[in-house]
Amino acid sequence: MTDTAAQTDGQHVSQSGYDLTPIRGAERNRLAEKLTPEERHIMLDHGTETPFCGGLLTNKEDGVYTCKLCSLPLFRSVTKFESGTGWPSFYEPFDPEHVREIEDTSHGMRRIETRCARCDSHLGHVFPDGPRPTGLRYCMNSAALEFETE
Repeated sequence: MTDTAAQTDGQHVSQSGYDLTPIRGAERNRLAEKLTPEERHIMLDHGTETPFCGGLLTNKEDGVYTCKLCSLPLFRSVTKFESGTGWPSFYEPFDPEHVREIEDTSHGMRRIETRCARCDSHLGHVFPDGPRPTGLRYCMNSAALEFETE
C-alpha cells in the first residue's frame, strides 16, 4: 500500500476510489482460467507479445484500459500515444497507485517492470523517454489489457 492509499474495513482503496486489496491464490487462479495461453504467458509468466501484433496497438477510441485479469483501471485513452515501438504506449496511469513498478534486470539490462497493483499481473515496462507532461512511456502488452469504451 502506498502512502496515499486509504485503508477501510481491511480493504486498500486508491485515491480514485478503487479497491486495491491484493487478489491472490485461489481467486487469482479462478480469474486466470479465462485467459488464453498467450495472455497467461504474458501476464503470469512475465512474457512479451510480438511487437506490432497486439490488438490494442491501433485503437483510437475513447475509454479506459483495464487489467485483463482483475479489471482494475490502468490507463485512460487520452494518455495513449504512438511511440513507434510496436506496443500500446501511455504517458500516465489512470491512478499511480494502480500500477506497481519493480526493477527488472533480466536480459542483461536494467528496466522497470510494471504490474497491476491489485492482482500482480505483468503489464509491460515503463521508460523515461515519453512525451510531456510526464516524460514517461508505459509500454504495455495488449494481451494484458482490456478496453472499455466511455
